[in-house]
Parts: sequence; C-alpha cells; structure tokens
Amino acid sequence: MRFSGFGGAYEGSSFAELLEIDHPQMRVAWRALLQQSGAAPIAAPHGTTVLAFKYADGVIVAGDRLATEGYRVASRDVQKVYATDGHSMIAIAGAAGPAIEMARLMRIELEHYEKIEGEALELDGKANKLSQMVRANLPAAMQGLVVVPLFAGYDLRRRQGRIWKFDVTGGRYEEADFEATGSGGLYAKEVLKQRHHSDASRSDALEIAVSALQNAADEDRGTGGIDTVRRIFPTVLTCSSSGIESAVEREIESAYQHSVASRANHRLEHRGAGA
Repeated sequence: MRFSGFGGAYEGSSFAELLEIDHPQMRVAWRALLQQSGAAPIAAPHGTTVLAFKYADGVIVAGDRLATEGYRVASRDVQKVYATDGHSMIAIAGAAGPAIEMARLMRIELEHYEKIEGEALELDGKANKLSQMVRANLPAAMQGLVVVPLFAGYDLRRRQGRIWKFDVTGGRYEEADFEATGSGGLYAKEVLKQRHHSDASRSDALEIAVSALQNAADEDRGTGGIDTVRRIFPTVLTCSSSGIESAVEREIESAYQHSVASRANHRLEHRGAGA
C-alpha cells in the first residue's frame, strides 16, 4: 500500500525530495555555503581505507577506524562501514563529515522508500540512489570535501553478493569480485588480488579482509592499523541471504593474530630458502 505525502505538496517516495519540497528549512546549511563561487577549500578530517569483496555466502565489507587531518590524527575510532538496510551496506572514504552524513541519509532514504512503497528497493535501485547522492555532493567535492563510497549487498533476486564503486561525479561501476578505495586502497588491493577467492568461508574472508587492511596500514600513514592497546579494531560487516552480520571484536582479533603468524612464518621460510 502506498501513502501520498504527509500533508504537504510532495507525493513521492524520496526522503531527500520530501525535505526539498515540503521542508526546505531542514536542508543542511553548509551545502548552500559550498556552492558559492570562490569559496576556499575547507580543511576537514578524512577517512581512509575501505574494501569489499565477495565470498561464498555473499559479500564482506571492512574499513579501518582512523581519520586524519593533514599529518594529524583527527580521530582513532571513526566508523566507516554502515548497514543501510537489511541486505545492503555502505563503506565511506573521503571527507569524514559529509561521508558519514551521506551514509546516514542513505539509510533513511531506503527506510522511507520501503515505508511509502510497501516493499524494499531493488539492490540496483539502491546503488542508483547512492549515485545520485554522490553527484549531488559534487559542489562540495570541488571545495575539497570529496566522498568516494563503496556499496555492497546481497541481491535476493539474483541470489548473490554484488559490489559497486563510484567516482566523484556520481558514476557507478559494478565490480565482479573485489574493490578497495581510500588512501590505502592500492595496498589493500594487493592482498585481495593474491588471496581473494569467491568460495572463501566467512572465517577465511574475515582473515583476508583484516590482512588487507593491515597491509594498507603498513604502507599508508593515513590508514589505521589494529590497536590492541586501545582495543580499536576495524569495522567488518558480512551480508548473505539471511541478512547482515557484524564481526565481533574476538573474531577480528583472532583473524589478526592468525595473519601476523602467517606473515612471520612466511618470512622464516623465505630466510630459510635464501640460506
């Protein structure tokens, strides 16, 4: 059953358009400011490495927790991976403030659509919605507030996990197996290229994700590693036909220890072979 509007002029199912038409005063004030010509680039905390790849049951998305402002640590425990509904997730890299706002607005958009239309949007439609939001952020991106998300989820119709990456203009591109973005994305991809396999179990996928983020942290100063002293671990979500599951701290720490042990054994074997 579909409901028409909330006593206002708008009768569609887009939450953003509802605000634009019936409640323009609620639009975020900084958007208008950024659209003024000649505005100087704005210094803001930036989130860094996020990744996504397919595994046997669906798709896994992970992100480190560090946000930087130039060479300074802005925050050590930023969340960069969000569930947008029961079967889709967004991972954010770029200017932290607009990126987190976009992730939260995406979740509200999908919830609003489902309430108005009576059914969830198809996964392709969700990716299109995010593409529109990235495109709408282009004026802010021209001032330095770039947002480059990854979007992933389980397609209930096709019965498989799917992944999309985006460019700053809102262009969306579906990836067949894996993707990583952010300042350490290149280094995370190196691990994914070597170790990714689509029939990996959830535990194997978790270790691969943690290893890829750790490799990015080793090579990129903007990517946060696993901090066992402060107990700060990456955010890792998996999505399968049964829905989204968050990896708990114990699982991530175990995967990290296994990854470190594997690296140590590999170095010993390499030294032994060279002796």
